[in-house]
Amino acid sequence: MFSGKEDKRRQIAVIGGGWSGCAAAVELSKAGCTVTLFESARTLGGRARGVKLDGRMLDNGQHILLGAYRDSLALMRTVGIDTDETLLRLPLQMPYPATHSHDEGMHFVTPRLPAPWHMLFGLLGARGLSKADKLSLARFSTTARWMEWRMHADCSVCELLERFGQTDNLIKLMWRPLCLAALNTPPERASAQVFLNVLRDSLGAKRAASDMLLPRVDLTELFPQHAARYIEQQGSAVLYGANVAGLIRTDAAWRVILSGDEAVAHATQREFDGVVLATQAAHAAELLRDLTDTTSLHAFEYEPITTCYLRYAPETRLARPFFALIDDTQTGAWGQFVFDRGQLDPAQAGILAVVVSASSAAVELDQHALAAAIAAQLAHVLNMPELAQPAWSKVISEKRATFACTPGLRRPSNDLGLPELVLAGDYTAGDYPATLEAAVRSGIQAAQLLAA
Repeated sequence: MFSGKEDKRRQIAVIGGGWSGCAAAVELSKAGCTVTLFESARTLGGRARGVKLDGRMLDNGQHILLGAYRDSLALMRTVGIDTDETLLRLPLQMPYPATHSHDEGMHFVTPRLPAPWHMLFGLLGARGLSKADKLSLARFSTTARWMEWRMHADCSVCELLERFGQTDNLIKLMWRPLCLAALNTPPERASAQVFLNVLRDSLGAKRAASDMLLPRVDLTELFPQHAARYIEQQGSAVLYGANVAGLIRTDAAWRVILSGDEAVAHATQREFDGVVLATQAAHAAELLRDLTDTTSLHAFEYEPITTCYLRYAPETRLARPFFALIDDTQTGAWGQFVFDRGQLDPAQAGILAVVVSASSAAVELDQHALAAAIAAQLAHVLNMPELAQPAWSKVISEKRATFACTPGLRRPSNDLGLPELVLAGDYTAGDYPATLEAAVRSGIQAAQLLAA
C-alpha cells in the first residue's frame, strides 16, 4: 500500500492531538504505519476536550453531533467505542420553553419515520409556528432539494433566507439558531453554501442523518482517548507535553525538532518518512513559514464559543435533555441552548450547560456577571425561580473556537505541495464548517494522501 522501504513500516509523525490528528493517527495505524503522535498538552482533544471542573470531568464546550457525521461515527466504532452507549440519540428537534412564541412555546420534533416524511409530519405537528411559518419552511426544503443544495454564487445565510421568503418568526426560532450551532458564525456573515451543505447531509438525507447526538461522556473520552489506546495497540506511540518547534526537510525524510521537556525531546528527535501537520492554522503557519507560502493559513478570522456551567441541587431536572433559548444581548439574555447534563450522565445530576455561540460580546463581560445573567435568563424562561441562584458556576470561553465561516472563504488544501507532508484540521478545504466531523474527515484525507 505504501511506497518506500519494504523492510520496515513507514514512520509517520502526526503533530497535534486534536480530533483531526487523532483521526489521522488511527487511519495511518490501520494502514500499517508506525505513528508517533506529538501533543503539546497533557490531554488529547484540542479545542474539543474534557476538563476537570468542580471535581468532575466536563468539557471545554458543550457539543452536539449529528447522525450525518458518518466518518466520526465510523472511526469511533473502529477504536472500540459503542456509540449507542456514549451518545444519546434524539430525533431532530428545536424545542423552546413555553414562555417563548405565544403561550405554548415552539415545539418542533420530527417523528421516527423515513425521510422525507419525518420532516413533513414534524412540520405538521409543530406548535408555536403559524401556517405562514410552516409554508415558509416547506418552501425552503422543496426549493433547496430542487437546487440540489447548490448555489451558483455564495452569499450570506441572511441573503439566502430572504431569497427563499422565510418568515421573521421562522428565522428567529429555527434558521438563526441552527446557523449559529452549525457554523458558529452569525447569519449576517455566514456562508449560505456551507449552511446548505450541512442541511443537505442532515435534513436532506435519511432520517437517521438528521438525528441529534449528545455525548454522555466527556469529549476526550468520546474519541481521542480511545484513539490513543488503539494506535498504541498497533505499535505506535503518543507523546504528551511534546511541543514541536520546527520541521527540517533532509534528503529523504523530515526531522521533527522539539522544545521543552528535554527527556521527551531527546527521546523523540528523529527523522520520519512523512508528517501530518494537524495543529491550529496559526501554529501550522509558524512551522511552515520557511518551507512554503502560508498566506492561506493567515487568512482566517475566528469566532469564540462560550459555555456556562451551573450547578444546582441534584434533583434539579429539566423537562427535556435540552432546550433552545432566544438570546437578546440588549436584555442580558445570552444563552442560546441549555443542556441538562444529568440526563446525559447521572453523576452530573443538577448541572446545566448553557451555550453561547459566536460569543464575541459575551467574552468581554466579567465571568461572574455573565454567569449571573445566564442564571437569571434560565429562571425566567423556564419558570424555575430557583435557577437564579446556582450553588456553583464556571464560564469557559474558547476565543478561537472556530474560523468565521464566511461566504467564498478560501481554505487551504490538505496537500501543500511539500513532499510527504500534509495538512489536517477542520479549517482545510471541505464541505463542512469547523465541526468535529470536518476535523475527522480532514485527518482521514491527510492520512490517505500519504498512503497514495
